[in-house]
Order: sequence, then structure tokens, then C-alpha cells
Amino acid sequence: MSTTTFPPSDPLTWKQADADVHVATRNGEFAGFVEFDGTAYLVRDNHGTELGAFDSLDDARSALERTQHARTPLTQGRALVLPRAFRRRPRRVRA
Repeated sequence: MSTTTFPPSDPLTWKQADADVHVATRNGEFAGFVEFDGTAYLVRDNHGTELGAFDSLDDARSALERTQHARTPLTQGRALVLPRAFRRRPRRVRA
């Protein structure tokens, strides 16, 4: 399995997909989107994880940009560490 990673210095490119949806890409790869629900701007990353609600579009875009810079690609020699709950072996159900 190959993973494509981009340097965090590459800027996000924004396009308005609908009247209330703005989509971000980085080098042609989907990076996330901002959706206006009538009261706030909701931000989701490229996995659909909600990053928060903001009062302005600029604040929402900045939040996605900061999140993209904060992530460390797994291909740089670091192992993925799962929370303890996910490291346990599944138990058999007894009838």
C-alpha cells in the first residue's frame, strides 16, 4: 500500500462547490471542506472528521490549514500508536 504525502509548505487550493460549500485540495488531492449551515461554518478534514464550527469563512479555512500543518505523515518512520482500548485482543462471547 502506498501513501501519498505532501510537504506542509504546499498551500491549500480552495474552490466553491456550491453556495454554502467550499472544498480544499492540495496538489489535486482532497484535503477537506467548509460548509455553512446557516449559523456557522463547519469544517471537516479529508476523512470527514469534524474539526469545529466557526463564525467566519476565513477562520474556518485557517483551522483546516492549521490541521493540515500539524499532521505528521506516517511514512516518516513513525509508527501509528493506537489508544489502549484498540490494542486489546477481542474476547470471545460465551453463550
